[in-house]
This record gives sequence, structure tokens and C-alpha cells, in this order.
Amino acid sequence: MDNTILIIAGIAIGALIGFIIAKMLERSNASKLIKSAKKSAAAIVKEANAEGESIKKDKILQAKEKFLELKAEHEKVIMSRDKKMSDAEKRIRDKESQVSSELSKTKKLNAEIEEKSNDFDHRLDVLDKKQSELDRLHKSQVEQLEVISSLSADEAKEQLIESLKGEAKSDAMAYIQDKMEEAKLTAQQEAKKIIINTIQRIGTEEAVDNCVSVFNIESDDVKGRIIGREGRNIRAIEAATGVEIIVDDTPEAIILSCFDSVRREVARLSLHKLVTDGRIHPARIEEVVKKTQKQIEQEIIEVGKRTVIDLGIHGLHPELIKMVGRMKYRSSYGQNLLQHSREVAKLCGVMAAELGLNPKLAKRAGLLHDIGKVPDAEADMETPHAILGMQWAEKFGEKPDVCNAIGAHHDEIEMKSLLSPIIQVCDAISGARPGARRQVLDSYIQRLKDLEEIAFGFSGVKKAYAIQAGRELRVIVESEKVSDQNAADLSFNISQKIQTDMTYPGQVKVTVIRETRAINIAK
Repeated sequence: MDNTILIIAGIAIGALIGFIIAKMLERSNASKLIKSAKKSAAAIVKEANAEGESIKKDKILQAKEKFLELKAEHEKVIMSRDKKMSDAEKRIRDKESQVSSELSKTKKLNAEIEEKSNDFDHRLDVLDKKQSELDRLHKSQVEQLEVISSLSADEAKEQLIESLKGEAKSDAMAYIQDKMEEAKLTAQQEAKKIIINTIQRIGTEEAVDNCVSVFNIESDDVKGRIIGREGRNIRAIEAATGVEIIVDDTPEAIILSCFDSVRREVARLSLHKLVTDGRIHPARIEEVVKKTQKQIEQEIIEVGKRTVIDLGIHGLHPELIKMVGRMKYRSSYGQNLLQHSREVAKLCGVMAAELGLNPKLAKRAGLLHDIGKVPDAEADMETPHAILGMQWAEKFGEKPDVCNAIGAHHDEIEMKSLLSPIIQVCDAISGARPGARRQVLDSYIQRLKDLEEIAFGFSGVKKAYAIQAGRELRVIVESEKVSDQNAADLSFNISQKIQTDMTYPGQVKVTVIRETRAINIAK
């Protein structure tokens, strides 16, 4: 029992001693942690203070640099203002000195003018006195001559005028004839040289447009689908496009006939899309035709833009560009209108450069000279294409020289600039190229007959021949009825009659031949 108590007491004392030792160790560790924490806090505070000082110094340096930069900019602004003010003061001083010198010169000139005016007035007085003296002497001489010749001054003047009139007239006619022959020879040589050089430098291919297009198909089954049940598909295509579709026995082909090339192209592309897609019925036909029309309109604008860019023409109104593009789908006597206008523009540019005129303006007028052939409305068709083109050019802000050249290239209005005859000549050159235009045989023969009949309509005409494909008319007259002067008048009158009554491409040369023969027989 005593041993148990001793053991318990020993355990309790050991526990107490352990507890006391643990507390002492805990206090020593806590004091060490506190000391290390204080050291860390002091180091952090010291580091923060050092970092704050460095930031403060950096901010102060940045502020000083910004201040110096603003100060330098301010000084530059002040220096530039001072320089501007000094320059302005210098200009003012220069102007003042210039004004003062001009004033002195003006005063000097006024003095000289005043002196010359006085001298002029004096000379006028002297001349008036001398003129009155001369009139008096002339009158006395005339009176003496009237007494000597027993003729009055008016009678003597009339006789002198009558004697000189015939001589002066014959001399003047001979002089005028020589100068006209010389001018004609020189002008013809220069004109031929310029025209030949221009034609040689502009060489283009010619292709005659037709009024029909052939649409090829793969088989007759496709042809039947295009025709549709009881022909409803083909009627829908004709109604939507305005093109006549001819379906004959030709294998694997359908003919599209229309004088409007735009409609014909719309019909051809629409048929191609319908056949490729395979769905052919009236509703689908109307949808495809509308899409194709929009596509063609966009293509017209692109063609106009490319044409203008190729020719180097700038600042053309968008509506005129669209009209230029539409010329791709028009033809004149079988000649493609856009190709013809491009060729005329190039010819005009070269010819204007040879003559020392503005080639860009000539190109512009040459390209636009036939825009009146692509009217938008039926009401415009009643107006001559040259006048209609001139009205459009004026409407869209073209220069007066260009407008006059467009309106006068078929002599509908008077030519008021040098560009107008150039456009007319180049238009005739382009249309007169071999193979450029298609001539229908019947109309060609009728035109030749009309030319000869116009010549026979004048008195004194013995024979008349239309030669060179109707581009020249040779008229043989009776020498007893028609004199040399009348032959020239007859040639002019026939040319005016042809120009007024006939329609023809290019020009017609009228040559009147008068021949006198003296025949005797030796026996």
C-alpha cells in the first residue's frame, strides 16, 4: 500500500516537473519567435523605407524631365511664333517699299503721259491745219482739172472706176484661182499624209454581227423539254425575253432571232442556265430571265469601265459609262458599235495629236459620238442619234467642244470647233474599212440607182456613173450647155442634193467632167 502511494506520488511529482520544464521551454521558444519577428519587421520597414525613397527619387526625376520637355516645347512654340512675326514684319516692310516704289513710278508715268498728251494735242492741231490746207489745194486742183478736161469729178471717177474694174476683176480671179489651187494641193497632201499615218497606226480586226444566235443542245430530248407541253415553255421564254425562238429540223440546235443583241444574249444565257439546271417550267423561266437580266446589266457597266480605262479617259459620268457598255450589244450596218466607237476614239486621238490638238478630248468625243444609237426609251428613237447623243453629253456635264463634235458628225448642226471635222472624218474611216460593214445587195443597188438619178435631175447632164461601191459619182456634162464655172456649181449642187435626200455610210465624192472636142476631117 505504501509502495503504491510512493509510486503515485513519484508519478505526480514527475508530471509536475515535466509540466514546469515544458512551460519553460515554451517561454524560451516564444521569446525567440518574438525576437525573430521583430527583426523581420524591422528589416521589412527598412526595405520599405528604402524602396519609398527610390520611388520618390524616380518620380522627382520624371517630374523634372516632363517639366524640361514641356519647357522645351513651349520655347519652340514661342520661337516659331517669333519667327512668323518677324517674317510677317519683313513681308510688310517689303510690301511698303514696293508700294512706295510703285507710287513713284506711277507719278513718273503720269507726268510722262501728261507731257505726251500735251504733245499729241499740239500735233493734232497742226494736222488739222495741214488737212484743211490740203483740202483747199485739192479742191482747187479738181476745179482746174474739170476746166481742162471738160468733165466733172464724178464723171471722171466713174470712167476711171469702169476702166479699172475689169482689169482688177480678172487679176483678182487669176490670183484667187492660183491661191486656191496651191491651197488645195497643199491641204490635200497634208490631209492624205495625216489620214494615212493614222490608219496605218490603228489596225483592228473586223467582225460583222448577225441578228440571230444559234443555241446548241445535246439531244432532241432537251429540245422537247425546252418546247414544253403544248409549247408553254417556249412561249414563256419568248414572252420574258422578247426574242423569237425558231425550232426547226436542224439537229441539236435552236435559233434565237432578235435585232436587239441584249435581249438575244439574255435569252441565250437563260437557256444555258435552264438546260444546265434541268428544271424548265414557266415560273423557273421567269426567275432565271430576271437573274440573267441583272447579270447582263452588271456586265454592261463592267464593259463600259474597262473601255474607258483602256482608252485613258477619266471623269466620265456613270450614266455615260453605262451607255458605252450597252454599245457592245448594238450594231450599225453589221459593225459592232462598241468596237466602232473604240476605233474612232483611237483614230481621233492620233489625228488630233498630228494636228497639235488635245488628243484626250478627241478620244472622249470619238468614244461618245454614237451613244445616241443606244436609246433608253422609244420616244428617243424619233430624235437623230447625233442630236440625242449631244443632248445626253450636255446633260451629263461634257465640255461644249465634245458636245458639238457629237452633234455635228453627221452635219445636223453647225461645226464650231476643230474636233468636229476630226470626229466626222474618223467615223467615215472606221465605217469605210473593207469588211467593216455589211451591205444588203438590194439596198446597195438601189443606192447606186438613186445616186445616178439625182445627177440626171440637173440640166446639162449627159451621163452619170456611180463607182467605187457608191462612194464616188462621176457626172459627164454637155460642154455646150455647161461652162467651167457652171460645172463647179453643178458639182456643189449635186453633192448638197445627195446629202439632203439620201442616207449612206461614209462620204460620196461628186466629180463633174466637162470635155470640149474640136473635130475636123482632112481630105
